Amino acid sequence: MPPTQRPADVLRSLPLGTRVVVRYRIEGGYTDALGDLTELDGVAAVIATRRGVTKVPLAVVVAAKAVPPPPALRRPRHEA
Repeated sequence: MPPTQRPADVLRSLPLGTRVVVRYRIEGGYTDALGDLTELDGVAAVIATRRGVTKVPLAVVVAAKAVPPPPALRRPRHEA
């Protein structure tokens, strides 16, 4: 079985613009960022989420993966 990639290496392997989910440590636990990977350097990943831009230090990332695009919006139902 091949060795598991470190989460930061997973992010480094993805092209910018890829939709990702990243779990990272915060004070008191963990949180996630879901959105498009817009920037990445040796220190942090920048993810454009629905709530705004999130800069995540790579040192606190515990999991990361590419995810499919969001589902298409549904048309509103018309009441009968």
